[in-house]
Amino acid sequence: MEIDIKNDDMDGEEDIKWMYYALELANYAKKIEEVPIGAVLVRDNKVLGKGWNCPISTCDPTAHAEIQAIRASGNYLKNYRLVSSTLYTTLEPCSMCAGAAIQARVKRIVFGAFDPKSGAAGTVINIFSAGLFNHNVEIRGGVLAELSESILTTFFRVRR
Repeated sequence: MEIDIKNDDMDGEEDIKWMYYALELANYAKKIEEVPIGAVLVRDNKVLGKGWNCPISTCDPTAHAEIQAIRASGNYLKNYRLVSSTLYTTLEPCSMCAGAAIQARVKRIVFGAFDPKSGAAGTVINIFSAGLFNHNVEIRGGVLAELSESILTTFFRVRR
């Protein structure tokens, strides 16, 4: 399987800064006993929206961190198009979140841990490289991956 992920240092420092913020949001999700995934959507070095996993507490299977950040950003901008934005998330997006990013016209997605069970940016499938959509999203994976993986591993170890 070929994974088409941009992994250069063009935006390295900014990506790391915002990934740390996404990790803070993941820790918040952990505190409220949700799967610890955090996401923040940024444009021009400004937060447009943020989110953390909350499907358990909201009884909403679509309440993933990325969806929460996209919804908050759309509400903030009063626009469903989030052009020129970057979505930072601690875990590789699933197919639902990947599709939402495409529909919102997110420019880039930067993620931490790769998801061997449902990763849709190249690990299980790659929605972004399908060439079927009228919008392309740049992907950068593995940013602060060890920290993102550690939060998830610890969370699931304690719960089992």
